[in-house]
Amino acid sequence: MIGKLKSLAGMYGISVARFGSAARNTAPYFRNRKHMKAIVAEREAAGTLEFPMGKPYPCLHDRTDSGGHPGGAYFHMDLWAAQRVFRNKPAEHVDVGSAVAGFCAHVAVFMPIRVIDIRPTRSSARNLSFEVCDLMDIPDDYVECTDSLSCLHALEHFGLGRYGDPLDYDGYRKGWDNLLRMLRPGGKFYFAVPVGERQRIEFDAHRVFSVPFIVEEMIGDRLTIDDFAYVDDEGEMHHEIDPRGEDAGRTFGLKWGCGMFELTKNPG
Repeated sequence: MIGKLKSLAGMYGISVARFGSAARNTAPYFRNRKHMKAIVAEREAAGTLEFPMGKPYPCLHDRTDSGGHPGGAYFHMDLWAAQRVFRNKPAEHVDVGSAVAGFCAHVAVFMPIRVIDIRPTRSSARNLSFEVCDLMDIPDDYVECTDSLSCLHALEHFGLGRYGDPLDYDGYRKGWDNLLRMLRPGGKFYFAVPVGERQRIEFDAHRVFSVPFIVEEMIGDRLTIDDFAYVDDEGEMHHEIDPRGEDAGRTFGLKWGCGMFELTKNPG
């Protein structure tokens, strides 16, 4: 029952854990603020005030949060893919639907990147350009438009309507075929989706793919697998894994992990 209530609260942007953290840190905030106001008053009376008190800006989580979160699917995935783009040094790079503040920003550090999404995006940042397109139905000028392409944690959404796209059970398949059409023969493709032993749709959030389905039904002989890695259910990274090995047959026993492929498009 408690788990269901937490899930319902999360649907509306309410985090029970964050609420508890804020509640625990409210009293220390007010104690510290009272103390600081007293110091400011003393400095003002002595004529040594440099920073007067401004409007309140409570930060009620940082006191008990960790110093950072260098883990989880997005952290590992974005870093993994950006490192490979940097290593392969393409003349250009095109991305479809990946995290702008994560992977795309990493790549923009060292080269321009074209970012394609079904939703409009704007930024004054350098090395980032944005285009709007539904990848389930691409224009002719997108065909074989790049030697370096990425789609990280995005294909699983195609056709579920979550981002205003048309509802289409086969949306992921149409998107996949169009991604491969965009890539020139010999080009590199960095691809990632949620993976789990039980393949399913969790509507309207995403699909979860099994590794054998990706390898056999989607990749087949159209692409060569150069590298495979995955993030497990606990958010830990596993490098240089055999995607056709014995453990891969059951998707490494994962419920909801992240599978990452570095691929090369085969001729023909």
